[in-house]
Amino acid sequence: MESADIPLTSSEIGNLWMTYQEKTMLLRVLEYLLEHADNEEVQQILKSTYTSSEQTVETIKRIFQDEGAVIPLGFTVNDVNKGVPKLFDYLYEPMFLHMMSKIEASLFALYSTMSYRKDIRQLFKQLTASSQEMYDQCTQFLLEKGVLVRPPFMSMPKEVTFIQNDSYLSGLNIFKEKRALNAIEISLLHHAIETNLTGMQLMIGFAQVANDTKVQEYFVKGMKLSKEIETTLGEFLREDYIEPPATHAGKATSSTVAPFSDKLMMYLTNLLGSFGIGSNALGGAFSLRSDLPLSMARLAQKILPFVKEGGELMIKHGWLEEPPQVEDRRQLTKS
Repeated sequence: MESADIPLTSSEIGNLWMTYQEKTMLLRVLEYLLEHADNEEVQQILKSTYTSSEQTVETIKRIFQDEGAVIPLGFTVNDVNKGVPKLFDYLYEPMFLHMMSKIEASLFALYSTMSYRKDIRQLFKQLTASSQEMYDQCTQFLLEKGVLVRPPFMSMPKEVTFIQNDSYLSGLNIFKEKRALNAIEISLLHHAIETNLTGMQLMIGFAQVANDTKVQEYFVKGMKLSKEIETTLGEFLREDYIEPPATHAGKATSSTVAPFSDKLMMYLTNLLGSFGIGSNALGGAFSLRSDLPLSMARLAQKILPFVKEGGELMIKHGWLEEPPQVEDRRQLTKS
């Protein structure tokens, strides 16, 4: 039986739908960024990403059409305002794609493990590889430009050792000295802070240009929450005399003219918030020092209501497109 003869499963429909939303949003952002990118190498990365994203959108359209499904609306030309001033300065374009490549690589790798039809598995396998390639290109470029800080170096381990007692887990007991962070914990903290710094500049820019007052207030909340996350997680590194990542590039300009619709900016913020919840859960799960999971859980408790508030705001304005819904058979049991 050929793949096309096998109906899509609910997980495949849902993941294709979410990919369509994310990719159409990314196309609109890329259209704006391409207007302002003044570095030839950055332009090539943006164009390459645009072409691959456009192909993905067309592929998903074709799959839905073949299945007799309605094409999602996603984000259209009405969600981007061309010809407006630059909202972010020096090299924000590759920094934004660097952040998005982390999100996409995580999502598409997950989606590939939730797919069963051969053509859908192959699609998400390709998308995972494409997002990893985007990450490689942006990382190499930003490192060469000196605007991306590597995680701290450390001495190579010389022998295998095992944890001898539960003091290794100590972090909350004020009567026990906390051990130094291990390599896994440092890597997770660095990753979370690095991604959050790019997101914080995004919130600052969005807060400056949002048209709706409530939406503007929401972005200000996001800006403050980003700062709290960076400060809280950065303190763990500073306690071990490790400087958290920082960069002089990619700051928000003073422009107050919106390059995107409030709908698009809200969706992107919601996507970053959801990714932040997942990152904190991952960091907490792999941290063996007891104070780290607790701190990350507390941050997640602040991110979750922020994301929920964003969803409610989008619903109020009619911006939240409804995902495909199964037939409600519960009513049959009431008759």
